[in-house]
Amino acid sequence: MNKTVRKIASFAVRYGIAVVGIWWVVANMSIADHAIVLDQNGQPKKVIVEQQVAAGSYRISEGDQSREISERDLINAPDRAKVKLASGREMFLRGMDLAGDRPDAVEKLLVSDTATGSARWISPLELSEPFHVRVPLPKVEIGLRRMTRDADPWLLMLSVAIFPITILVTSIRWRRLLAALDIHLPLTKTLALNWVGLFYNTFIPMGSTGGDLLKAYYAAKHTPHKTRAVMSVLVDRIIGLLVLIILGGTIAGIYYLMSPNKLDPAVRACRSVSLTAILIMCGIAAFLMVGFSARLRSLTRFEKVLTKLPMQRHVQSAVEVMAIYRQRPRLVLWSMMVTVPVHVTVIVSAMLAGKAFGLPLSSGYYFIVVPVTVLVGAIPISPQGAGVMEFFAINLTARQGATVSQAFALTMSIRVVQIFWNLVGGLFVMAGHYREPHEAIVVDPEDSQVI
Repeated sequence: MNKTVRKIASFAVRYGIAVVGIWWVVANMSIADHAIVLDQNGQPKKVIVEQQVAAGSYRISEGDQSREISERDLINAPDRAKVKLASGREMFLRGMDLAGDRPDAVEKLLVSDTATGSARWISPLELSEPFHVRVPLPKVEIGLRRMTRDADPWLLMLSVAIFPITILVTSIRWRRLLAALDIHLPLTKTLALNWVGLFYNTFIPMGSTGGDLLKAYYAAKHTPHKTRAVMSVLVDRIIGLLVLIILGGTIAGIYYLMSPNKLDPAVRACRSVSLTAILIMCGIAAFLMVGFSARLRSLTRFEKVLTKLPMQRHVQSAVEVMAIYRQRPRLVLWSMMVTVPVHVTVIVSAMLAGKAFGLPLSSGYYFIVVPVTVLVGAIPISPQGAGVMEFFAINLTARQGATVSQAFALTMSIRVVQIFWNLVGGLFVMAGHYREPHEAIVVDPEDSQVI
């Protein structure tokens, strides 16, 4: 009964996170272009931008009416809820007027005593401390409709075309890891098993880990060393995540160190990402030192913990597998090195899609946004990282002036490209040959219980 309750609670939490995250994204994004203008009473209100009539002139719609308006009459959206005056009084920030030649500088601020009260313009010099623009949002925020209409089809096709590099390289990497465990499969078989795992990732609501379970299951059918086959999938997954953490953490740290404004929220977020990556790597290093050192295992009583675990035969087989990889440091290093172009390909694919949709991000900034976003999606917090990926992408791209709609387009591009190529694995599923051992094998009855 308790186990059933835990499963229901876990299901409710994971799908609840997805629903809340998606609802928040949908509520904050816009299909049409929109801007903020002041009404007759000087109150800011959001209007739909129908088209740009000429340079510095737009046609906007207000209800059933439309009119032409100058860009000078548009105001920038606020980047925070409140500001504090020199007198100590807090005011609601309703809008901003940014300097045209310096998007990070503000000319004046639109404030009010209440969230919907009468608004007035003030100088940033009237505040208790210097005002620094956190998110220089443009006066006209582009919606999904214009992004998709004006998208560059050639960049989108190139974004899709380069992605299979990741599947080929990871298949070669896994084949080498299997060979070290005396499991010799042809590249065609590891490619098929790898693609089948990716195919099931699309349908199993466990992030990008559900397909690995089936991948391990079918890999074990091709060898008498079933525990080794399962461990190879686990090690292959860990190597991929480690390189992702190292890559994202390193670039985030460099971005933080090179940024002049250390108080910027996006810069501080990069510092947090970098520090988290360092902590994770230190924890993994400590675990490996204990696991591979007999003396440390004795001092920490790690051996006693292992002896109390169930399925001792498989525990010892797992320890044996780790010992084999420890004796092959060059293989582990090679596996990590070939994983770098895998993640770089994912980043470049997302960057091409982002540029096709006109996202205002620098090329280098994609190397921060994409690794963090993909890493979050790999964790089974919600089905396929739904809602969670969008939350991180929105917060990481906001400082560059990207809107919620643009951040949503970026995360959807990452998902759609992956899903497109994952579905190609359905061809292997329909063929069914990935289930059949490539040669006759002798199965150890006890070892077969691992699956």
